[in-house]
Amino acid sequence: MHIKLQKSLFILIGLFLTAIGIKLLNIHTLTFGGTAGIATLVSFMTNWTWGILFLIVNLPFFILSIKKLGWNFSLLTFLCIILISAISDLMDYLMLPLITPIAAAIVAGSLIGIGVSFVLNSGASLGGIHILALYLEQKSNINRGISLFVTDFIIVSSAVVMFGFKNALISIIAITVASFLTGRLKSTIKPSEVEYQPSDSESLQNS
Repeated sequence: MHIKLQKSLFILIGLFLTAIGIKLLNIHTLTFGGTAGIATLVSFMTNWTWGILFLIVNLPFFILSIKKLGWNFSLLTFLCIILISAISDLMDYLMLPLITPIAAAIVAGSLIGIGVSFVLNSGASLGGIHILALYLEQKSNINRGISLFVTDFIIVSSAVVMFGFKNALISIIAITVASFLTGRLKSTIKPSEVEYQPSDSESLQNS
């Protein structure tokens, strides 16, 4: 019970840190990669909130998660997606200070990198590209930090049209910092010791 409570606390802290990082990027007209970046781009083109769009974009990945990473992990991940969507929309009422775009990218990238690491190391994820990154890491032993950087770089590059080359380039700073921290803060806990890891019958090695 103590371990469950500890992991739940780390997940909540991770969600809040990530949500603050995303908010900081948004107010400086910067974006991020993955499904978070997609939600950001669409939110600038529509009246829909980032939280609602993030939830919608992540739904297809939920199916992949169930098939490849197991029900326990998938349900916890889906709960995390719902929570961060709600927290992010509540962040609209939080006033964050305006700083230089480069400083915002570094701070946001750090917050997101640490926040995502807390969530991943507790046996859950924030859906989308993170599910794909975990799948590739377990299936092909590709470091999740590398997977996140490559996919996020591609997605943010497409934001040049909307935000301009300068802001898109600065956004890549946030991705680089977040991906570096996500790779470096990888948990040393073995899969068998993590409560929320898929069971042996659901493990990727047998898929």
